[in-house]
Amino acid sequence: MKNQYTKFLIVLLSFTMQLGMAQYGAQKRGDYFFGQFAYSKAIKEYEKMVEGGFNLDHAHQQLAECYLLIRDYKKALPHFEKIINNSSVPTDYYFKYAMALYSDGQYDESEKWLKKYKKYNKNDSRVKRFLKDGNLASVVFNSRQRYTVELADFNTEESDFGVFAQNGYLYFASSSKEQVDGEEYGWNDEPWLDLFRIREDVPGAIPELVNGDVNTKFHESNLIFTTDYKKDTVIYFTRNNFYKNKKAYGIEKELNLKIYRAEKENGEWKVNKSLPMNSDYYSTGHPYVSPDGRRLYYTSDRPGGFGGTDIYYSEIHERGGIGPPINAGPVVNTEGNEMFPFINNENQLFFSSDGHVGYGQLDIFSTITNEEGKIVDVINLGTPVNSGADDFGYYAHENGIFGYISSNREGGKGSDDIYKFKFTPSLTVEGYVHDGVNGQPLDSVRITIYDQKTGIKEGEVTTDSNGYYSMFINRERNYMLEAVRRTHPHKSVYFNTYVTPLTTRIMRQDIILEPVLDLKLLANLKKIYFDFNKHDIRPDAARELDKVVKLMTVTYPEMIIRLEAHTDPVGSHAYNDDLSERRARSTYEYLIAHGVSPDQIVSYKGFGKREPVNDCTGRSDCTADELELNRRTEFPIIQIKKGRQLLAKH
Repeated sequence: MKNQYTKFLIVLLSFTMQLGMAQYGAQKRGDYFFGQFAYSKAIKEYEKMVEGGFNLDHAHQQLAECYLLIRDYKKALPHFEKIINNSSVPTDYYFKYAMALYSDGQYDESEKWLKKYKKYNKNDSRVKRFLKDGNLASVVFNSRQRYTVELADFNTEESDFGVFAQNGYLYFASSSKEQVDGEEYGWNDEPWLDLFRIREDVPGAIPELVNGDVNTKFHESNLIFTTDYKKDTVIYFTRNNFYKNKKAYGIEKELNLKIYRAEKENGEWKVNKSLPMNSDYYSTGHPYVSPDGRRLYYTSDRPGGFGGTDIYYSEIHERGGIGPPINAGPVVNTEGNEMFPFINNENQLFFSSDGHVGYGQLDIFSTITNEEGKIVDVINLGTPVNSGADDFGYYAHENGIFGYISSNREGGKGSDDIYKFKFTPSLTVEGYVHDGVNGQPLDSVRITIYDQKTGIKEGEVTTDSNGYYSMFINRERNYMLEAVRRTHPHKSVYFNTYVTPLTTRIMRQDIILEPVLDLKLLANLKKIYFDFNKHDIRPDAARELDKVVKLMTVTYPEMIIRLEAHTDPVGSHAYNDDLSERRARSTYEYLIAHGVSPDQIVSYKGFGKREPVNDCTGRSDCTADELELNRRTEFPIIQIKKGRQLLAKH
């Protein structure tokens, strides 16, 4: 019988662990998609966590923010309500909840939470920005600055912009006077742009011209690599058109842009095609192909758009044909200029615009899509990516952590410069808490995290039924995790995030807690009562003793105890010795009859009134409560696991 129970327990634990790992995978995928702006994909993963009851606080927090960002305020509100009153929720969520309420028309309730937010964040100007701009997504996204930028070391004193990375090289456009021959462009008195490449990982490397007939005496820029329908590598790039077969200078006769295609012949790039969306009557440029190779994005000022230049796309057919231009729509395009599209691995569109609300001239934005893949809003990436000048040409590596932008902001080297950026995604610490004796997961463990330097509490959560916990933390900190459970002495774990790679989004900190050596605490026992002058096991006492049975057969099956019964001081020693012996034996027999092995109880003994817990000597000097304290059953633990012998008291 005992072996069958053990097998059942093993199967149950195995199933629980598999279920927990599946839910853990959902969180990892959800957090990855969230960091890649793919909020609709993230929602599906977080909803799996809710369905499985896994790390619910984290799931509800992320679902609330995802739905808020895709402008589905009504779906966001129930998730906010699940967590907003938790003491561990970051105060930033007060602001986000207020924005969701405001967007849902609940203005009075929104004001209440804004005021609560202001108590903790008195200098935050985002409320005014939201009321002024009405761009909820950008305000919510920029609640935490997550980018840093620095000037790339290969910029020249002329224009450098538009990066694409391929096989360890950066490709970009430059009008460097030191390397570009020919006449100067009348607009800015710089040479006409050519395409260059440079080793990305070699400090101080010298840019070199892209070989072949890609570069001419006119402008070339925005080179990208892709593959054709035969899976051969080809490039697309932007080049000036000729105006009536003659070159022309100046804004009044500005040459149109076209997208060209080139393929490699004998180690050199040979231009072999002008793409079908080009025209002599308007510009088409800034190509970018989606990672799946199915769609070509570009910029054009063709008739029928929403403003000056718009973002368009064309479907790429299986045999390489390129479909007609499709406008990206009014959520992306404005009466101003939208240009320089970029698509990340999750098919989120990034672009530059001077028509959306921003910090200056051209700013860089990202789109937000709903569950159907429809673009519903745009996010301004905020400072320092954007400035009061033109910021454009966003390009990110596959991991989304490192990349490049172009800008003519102050502090650069030339007119347009290339800047490196580093994106800092959110960081989560998570783990499982297990019992140090039986290895079982521990629920209801309070996990509190403190900044070691300041002593400030940064978060608090409670483990779920799988012993799992998770919370957001900051990078470049020294932390102390404190784990506390009534049945297990508290434990502190120390770690830091100073050397945590940016590609790491989840840190694992599992915790082992040793149980207290107190059977009453471990079993959560209440008082075990006997009727006056009787030793029979009452129903209420049986319920408590059943807890002891479970503790000794399921939770700690190797536990060995003594059993001791004590009485109050009323009556003679002989009377109380006999009564306590009978009660001790009754308790012993109940435990054995319900599954505890006789080997687990080395002795049962009555101590009568010889070991009181107070100075009470009888009814004359004791209250009823003081007398009752002495009427008790004790279960001293001798061993909790083989090899862990404890000192006996008797």
